[in-house]
Amino acid sequence: MKVSVLGIACLRVFWELLAFECKKFNECNVYPREKMRSALVFEFNDADFPRKSYETKQYKKGLKAADAILKKFPEHGETLSMKGLTLNCMDRKSEAYELVRLGVKNDIKSHVCWHVYGLLYRSDREYREAIKCYRNALRIDPDNIEILRDLSLLQAQMRDLTGFVETRQQLLTLKPNHRMNWIGFAVSHHLNSNGSKAVEILEAYEGTLEDDYPPDNERCEHGEMLLYKISLLEECGSFERALAEMHKKESKIVDKLAYKEQEVSLLVKIGRLEEAAELYRALLSMNPDNYSYYEGLQKCLGLYRDNGNYSSGEIDELDALYKSLAQQYTWSSAVKRIPLDFLQGEKFREAAFNYVRPLLTKGVPSLFSDLSPLYDQPGKADILEQLILELEHSIGTTGKYPGREEKEPPSTLLWTLFFLAQHYDRRGQYDVALSKIDEAIEHTPTVIDLYSVKSRILKHAGDLAAAAALADEARCMDLADRYVNSECVKRMLQADQVSLAEKTAALFTKDGDQHNNLHDMQCMWYELASGESYFRQGDLGRALKKFLAVEKHYADITEDQFDFHSYCLRKMTLRAYVEMLKFQDRLHSHAYFHKAAAGAIRCYIKLFDSPPRSTTEEDDDKADLPPSQKKKLKQKQRKAEARAKKEAEGKNEESSASGVSKSGKRHVKPVDPDPHGEKLLQVEDPLSEATKYLKLLQKNSPDSLETHLLSFEVNIRKQKILLALQAVKHLLRLNAEDPESHRCLIRFFHKVDLMTAPATDTEKLIWSVLEAERPAISQLQEKSLIEANKFFLHKHEDSLMHRAAAAEMLFVLETNKKSEALKLIEDSTNNLAPTNGALGSVREWKLRDCIAVHKLLETVLAEQDAALRWKARCAEYFPYSTYFEGKRSGMYNTAYKQMLTNPENGSASQAGVSADAIASNGKLEAFKNLAIST
Repeated sequence: MKVSVLGIACLRVFWELLAFECKKFNECNVYPREKMRSALVFEFNDADFPRKSYETKQYKKGLKAADAILKKFPEHGETLSMKGLTLNCMDRKSEAYELVRLGVKNDIKSHVCWHVYGLLYRSDREYREAIKCYRNALRIDPDNIEILRDLSLLQAQMRDLTGFVETRQQLLTLKPNHRMNWIGFAVSHHLNSNGSKAVEILEAYEGTLEDDYPPDNERCEHGEMLLYKISLLEECGSFERALAEMHKKESKIVDKLAYKEQEVSLLVKIGRLEEAAELYRALLSMNPDNYSYYEGLQKCLGLYRDNGNYSSGEIDELDALYKSLAQQYTWSSAVKRIPLDFLQGEKFREAAFNYVRPLLTKGVPSLFSDLSPLYDQPGKADILEQLILELEHSIGTTGKYPGREEKEPPSTLLWTLFFLAQHYDRRGQYDVALSKIDEAIEHTPTVIDLYSVKSRILKHAGDLAAAAALADEARCMDLADRYVNSECVKRMLQADQVSLAEKTAALFTKDGDQHNNLHDMQCMWYELASGESYFRQGDLGRALKKFLAVEKHYADITEDQFDFHSYCLRKMTLRAYVEMLKFQDRLHSHAYFHKAAAGAIRCYIKLFDSPPRSTTEEDDDKADLPPSQKKKLKQKQRKAEARAKKEAEGKNEESSASGVSKSGKRHVKPVDPDPHGEKLLQVEDPLSEATKYLKLLQKNSPDSLETHLLSFEVNIRKQKILLALQAVKHLLRLNAEDPESHRCLIRFFHKVDLMTAPATDTEKLIWSVLEAERPAISQLQEKSLIEANKFFLHKHEDSLMHRAAAAEMLFVLETNKKSEALKLIEDSTNNLAPTNGALGSVREWKLRDCIAVHKLLETVLAEQDAALRWKARCAEYFPYSTYFEGKRSGMYNTAYKQMLTNPENGSASQAGVSADAIASNGKLEAFKNLAIST
């Protein structure tokens, strides 16, 4: 779409150029029309040749036409500019810029030259420079509609809303009989927070229409415009007027569903709740599975609470309401599911039984996902556990549900076990979960979902290699299922099996070229998981490359909105257009962007803390080696270079073979000049690069604790004391009791206490700010840092992570008290979590927290004996964890090795990967000594 838009713009400019030249020559009587055509020396006599050459992308012929003109008039600025624009379409950008700049220089008073210059900048996304060029063109020709239209598109893209209003007003003044100009002027005022003015403009536009408007072929567009106008009135607070307008124009609005939804929204805001309730019931008759309709009906009846806390009387009323609705909409799933959110005790148990029973019989794999929000409500998980266990016992012994006479199919027991396995996985009882899923697999070993869930259980239990093995087994059971393949790739990346994950992902990419295709498809989950894996393995270059690829996707998404600025105004999809712009404004607050930006910042921080060694330092180290080791080192380098060359040749052969189309033409794919991200590591100031992404996080994710943790880490390293203080204050505002907030607070003021006395005026000013702010922090009021740390420990003495934070800060404040810090951690107790579960017990410690404590003992406290003791202790709590080398951590690996060597299974052969290739994958090594960092 972008190429066609640019081509149309180029065509428009070319016609302007020709018209201008013909007019000038005719007025001066220098050449008659016939001589003009011969002077241009067109290869074809067809007058539409320029248009055809652009529409068919025949840029070479267009160049010939331009060269023919330049042969007669070598300094003709507009032709030089047009030739440059043609070269730009042929990816000869440097020549294009030279020619366009020369054209502007030769004819600086030509609006065509400036317009072309703006188009050139626009094609390179240099929108601010393009706007400058358009404004220069308008100084010469202020009433040029084409340039004004192009300028308005760029102003909408850059959110220059004041300029957007002015440009749209000018367009309307020049061409008031064009509907798009009226609509564009109204939308510009709406975006500029002037909804009332937008309504006035739309009403003025309606005043220009005839009574029988619209015709049949424009009813949809006109109806959309009316709905947009009503939404504007609602946004301005004119609810009564908006409702009256709706009823008046009802016959002209085609989208009746949107009409009713808008009407019921207005009725609720006006306070006419009885009418709104009736309308919600009418909407439910159209779609009884729409949760928002039920929520709206509850609000009309005064039976809705945002926090979900209802009185017993309200629960009885809601129960009666949904029972009556269930009689009306017997086929609706929502009317049976919603009561589970507010019912309690025995009523909840009865409703859950009625909801779960048909879904278990039918075999719905997503049943647990549907009910998982109930686990956040106290007591409901225990009721569900007891209920499902009773069902399992009854079906297993009698083949029937309790109190039922009908025999259940054998698959009902399978899906009951499937649900129980996920239930115990959610509660952290991995032994029971694995026994239930193994029982289900023994019952029916051909169900793919069983292996996927078992893989997920093993991942939560800490055996990431076995989880990847089970996911691969599930994948091999249906090689045509992209979702199962993606699940397998995700598990492999979590186990740091990047090479194997790439080969598996390539099974569903075009021509087997996984890198280009996954990037072109904006497969962000893969790039994030791959980047995290490389970061864990210490490969910062590749990790940065993956994280920055995700950042580029968001830049592309922002760029993609450009095509809709004119399209939506032309097609009158105004409500969707405004929603799209609002979405674009909050685009960078999306979770994937946050993960990518945070990952890139962590890479730059690590790069700053441990910069790569320079070539001279490596050469000096090699010079100190004995001759025998030098020889071995050279041999290793030669082998590595030969291996890399062989891999590159293989990839080139694959790409060249796959790059031939049916027509025989070869499509050359661009070669990545930095496949391993080595150039990304060659930055002079990593913290400056980190700051770029940090500012985006601070702007778009200000309520995220991680944003301000990263801000503290970056600014404390840059010696930006006040910015680090600002980050600490944000952390305390968001969650003062978080262990990381406490760490940052103590570290910051400990650094301040170690600072030398201020000498310069700037340092004195910073010092005065610190002295003024410190008493305002409640955690430090009338307390020293040591006392504040003790108070924090006393307040959270039962929490492992809080004790670890207090121990670390004790060591930071008093390095001679390492033994006390170690004792604080080792004296932590893993208590049982309060639960009424029918089977087993759940302990409070989480696997990732224990891994973090182990790394703290190894790195910060540098106490290897204590780290080994902690590892042995955690191996008992997490027997499946490969990180702690639990006694059960390798029990599933043997099965996977057999699967690799069994040709009938096809796990390796069908993926195009040999067992040797898998074993050579760095971290895998037949899954033996796997050390996983999570």
